[in-house]
Amino acid sequence: MHDDQPLGLTIHSLPRPEDAEAQVEQQVRRTRRGRLQMLLVLLACAAPIIASYFTYYVVRPEGRRNFGELVQPQRPLPALPTVALDGTPGNLAVLKGQWLLVTVSGGDCKADCERRLYLQRQLRESLGKEKDRMDRVWLLTDDAPVAAPLLPALKQAAVLRVAAADVQQWLAPAAGHRLEEHLYLVDPLGNWMMRFPANLDAEGAAKAKKDLERLLRASSSWDEPGR
Repeated sequence: MHDDQPLGLTIHSLPRPEDAEAQVEQQVRRTRRGRLQMLLVLLACAAPIIASYFTYYVVRPEGRRNFGELVQPQRPLPALPTVALDGTPGNLAVLKGQWLLVTVSGGDCKADCERRLYLQRQLRESLGKEKDRMDRVWLLTDDAPVAAPLLPALKQAAVLRVAAADVQQWLAPAAGHRLEEHLYLVDPLGNWMMRFPANLDAEGAAKAKKDLERLLRASSSWDEPGR
């Protein structure tokens, strides 16, 4: 037989309204702190990109000018359907992640078109060890076959058929010129951001090279070869 023990009672005080308000305020502070920390992380990730563009667009040595025309506002790379020369379907958006030097024409490439393809290739090769950060892109706006003699020089280029109307919604020529007369530059974030003068010649290509070198140098802290 167990001895009788006195019954113990613990009395808990009821929560006070001010305690509830304090808990809510503490939760709000934690939420704000978490959002602030997330924002700081995002800013830290974006800082190199912002700094490189600020350096190129704003902090410029006095008297320096771009040869290429900066596009304002920049136009993002659209997700357009593409078809490769071998018939493989794809999407233009997969090219994002590299600097892109773009030319546009029909498949029946005449002398002016061949010269642009040559200068496009030479500009990339002239970048030396940095050339792997730049891809050549030839957008074909019709179904005309590409001449066989051109194919060997296009092995390292992306040659894609895209609807002409779709390309015209993205890229645009300078006033008084045709879309086919320019080389266009797209950054690794997928933005068309520069257009080189129409009918580029060797002298103009040398000036365009300086623009490319400055851009690659300004973006070296965050842009690496490959996607």
